[in-house]
Amino acid sequence: MKVIGLVGGMSWNSTLEYYRIINELSARRLGGFHSARLVLYSLDFDDIVRAQREARWDDAADILTEAGTSLKQAGADFLVICTNTMHKVADIVAEKASLPLLNIVDVTGDAIRELGLHQIGLLGTRFVMEEPFYRERLRKRFGIKVLVPREDDMATVHQIIYDELCEGVVKDSSRQTCLDIISRLVTRGAEGIILGCTELPLLIQPGNVDVPLFNTTRLHAEAAVNLALAEG
Repeated sequence: MKVIGLVGGMSWNSTLEYYRIINELSARRLGGFHSARLVLYSLDFDDIVRAQREARWDDAADILTEAGTSLKQAGADFLVICTNTMHKVADIVAEKASLPLLNIVDVTGDAIRELGLHQIGLLGTRFVMEEPFYRERLRKRFGIKVLVPREDDMATVHQIIYDELCEGVVKDSSRQTCLDIISRLVTRGAEGIILGCTELPLLIQPGNVDVPLFNTTRLHAEAAVNLALAEG
C-alpha cells in the first residue's frame, strides 16, 4: 500500500473528513484491522487565507511546497491537497516537491464524464468560481462546460464558506440559500452540481437536490485510496 501525503488544515474541518473517509474506505477494502498508510501536514489556515486575500499566490505555493517536501521526506508516495482553491497552485507544488499529485479537478472531471454529463454548475470560493484554473481544466481535459452563479450569489457562497463552514458553523438558513442558488443554476441548464469547496459537503447532501451532486471531498478521498491500493 502506497503512503498518502495529505496537505491539510485548509480548513481542519474538511481535513478531518478526508482522514475519516480515507481510513473508512481502506478498512472496507482491506478488511480486518487495516487503516490507511498516510502522513498529514496540517497548515496554519490563517497564513493561507492572508495570502489568498492579498493575492500572494507565490507565497501560498511556497507554503504548500514546504509541506509537500516534508511529506516526501516522511515517506509519502503522492500528494493530496485537501482543498479545491489551492489547486490553483497544485502543478507548481507537485513540481517543486518532486512528488506526483492527485488533482481534485481531474478526479471530479472523471466522475462527471462517467455519468455522461456535459454542462455543470460550480459552487466554491470566489477563486474557484471566478478564476479560470478550475473551469478551464474541466473544459480542456473533459469537454465540460461550467456554469457559475451570478455575481451576488458568488459573494454569498464565498461568505458562507469562510465565515461559517471554515469555522465549523452549519446553518439551516445557509443551506437553503445555497439550495436556491443551485436551483438557479439548474434553471440555466446545469445537469449536475460540483461542490467545489471541501467544506460544502458539510452543508449540502445528495438528498437536498434533484440533480447529481459531485462531492469533491469524497471523490478526492476515494481516488486517493484507489491510488494507494493500486498495483505497481
